[in-house]
Amino acid sequence: MARPKPETFDKQKTVAENRRAKFDYAIEDKFEAGIALQGTEVKALRAGEATITESYAEIRDGQAWLINANIPEFSHGNRNNHEAKRPRKLLLHGREIQRLLGAVERKGMTLVPMSIYFNKTGRAKVELALAKGRQAKDKRDYIKDRDWKRDKARIMRDQG
Repeated sequence: MARPKPETFDKQKTVAENRRAKFDYAIEDKFEAGIALQGTEVKALRAGEATITESYAEIRDGQAWLINANIPEFSHGNRNNHEAKRPRKLLLHGREIQRLLGAVERKGMTLVPMSIYFNKTGRAKVELALAKGRQAKDKRDYIKDRDWKRDKARIMRDQG
């Protein structure tokens, strides 16, 4: 029997976060994926120099790839330094890849990286979300609901 995955991931140090994704997409499911990195990429991540705001994930040839994530060159690297925006392989189980592929093809969903972080064992991980894009009206409704929740919490705190 497979061990159940925890609901929240064990994030020790968050390196990059895609905060706009919660606004632009309706998040349905989240996955934790490993990421195949070169040596200088790990050093650049440990220095906290990564951006994933314009990145996305796709499935090609039965493998998941992180596209357009920017991990800049390591400042103390040598001639073997890495490319900043190269496609990086995501490490997922085969049935997770099939599940993601089915959702993307049938339901028209998108794979959005939410954050890159190091877990407690020191491995770089990507929090990947299965999401559906929001229209402009949906975004306005989201803003309205978020503001109402904030105001409601403020009223409840003040009233007692």
